[in-house]
Amino acid sequence: MAGPAAKTTALVFDMDGTMVDSMPAHARSWEVFIRRHGIRMSVDEVLRKTTGRTGVECIRVLLGEDVPHDRAVALINEKEALYRDFFARDFREVAGFREFARQVTDRGLKFAVATAGDRNNIAFALEHLKLDRRPDAIVGGDEGFAGKPQPDLFLEAARRVQAAPAECIVFEDAPFGIEAARRAGMRAVAICSTHRAEELAGPHVIAQVRDYQELMNDSFLESLHA
Repeated sequence: MAGPAAKTTALVFDMDGTMVDSMPAHARSWEVFIRRHGIRMSVDEVLRKTTGRTGVECIRVLLGEDVPHDRAVALINEKEALYRDFFARDFREVAGFREFARQVTDRGLKFAVATAGDRNNIAFALEHLKLDRRPDAIVGGDEGFAGKPQPDLFLEAARRVQAAPAECIVFEDAPFGIEAARRAGMRAVAICSTHRAEELAGPHVIAQVRDYQELMNDSFLESLHA
């Protein structure tokens, strides 16, 4: 793990697969959804094409760019309700996240969330995580920003916590998110919960780990120049 030498004032977290171990539940909900709607695509392909995109973007990737906005919203709401039902039965954080988040705020760093997930999924995750402190800023995929790999979600999170992009470190589990961090001019930590390290590489990636327990064991926060 390379030590991040630049000044750091804010940590920006993706949610699914990064804060919460939710990707198996997303896969199950997509499996039901594509079967219900006759979409001829494997679950692996769906995840590859949609992970990091906003809900409306996901539906249009699967069903065509001409799907009306209201119809796309209704369809993604159907899919996400399935997801929350599945994940509620076996909710899990990415190992060590709660403790890592506590240490982040204890050290005076800004703590932001930037996710393509909508407000219902965000509320669901935060309710189950029971963090000691609410994030300083939350940017969701239903607020009108472009999804990843565009940098908009991360840049808005930085704006809301009044941090320069170069002073932010993004935590991501997906290739689109790692690319979005690069486009935002931010460093990144790859959380290899759903993808291999080689899929989450780049010159801006300063660490590749399985989970937050590994980061804490490596004294990652202590290595930051804040």
